[in-house]
Amino acid sequence: MKTYDQNNFHKHTFCLWKQVSQADFELQKSHFKSKSGSEYFFTKEGVYRISNHWGRAANCRWRLIVLENYKNQETKVGFAKWIDFYPNDETTNLFFIQVDFDKNTVDFFHKEMPFYDGKAVLRNASETAKTIRIIKQVLNEEDWAKYLEYEDLEGLREEVVMKMVYDGMSFGDARRNLIK
Repeated sequence: MKTYDQNNFHKHTFCLWKQVSQADFELQKSHFKSKSGSEYFFTKEGVYRISNHWGRAANCRWRLIVLENYKNQETKVGFAKWIDFYPNDETTNLFFIQVDFDKNTVDFFHKEMPFYDGKAVLRNASETAKTIRIIKQVLNEEDWAKYLEYEDLEGLREEVVMKMVYDGMSFGDARRNLIK
């Protein structure tokens, strides 16, 4: 497993950053400032990032786990340990999808994260994004189910999504599978 530090964490990585309160942030002068204005502070354990853009950063996929509602373009402080960085590229099947049906949310994670159980299908970055977009429609809309016979829409949603996440079925295949 590759190890990351201040010299390579910004090169083709995936990371979940945890927001920290500005009040808790004591470092004064940044060690590095990017062309886009993000500031970085390095410690032995990890790195702090002050930025107003998260998600896709150059060749990285960095997501901020926020303390409260976050609007893009708001400056937030995030922290990540060096062990929280994982390799990222656009073509390798590195990502799995998790759905929380109670909260009606869907997200993706890296296969090297300690909680990956090997059951969800791995996808590359573009397939993951496409599948998440479709799952969000299944979770939040009803049009996709209008020609299906069902008694429990929520159960139907869950069945379609589970086939996509764990069996690797396309939406069309998962939907057709219900008609049989």
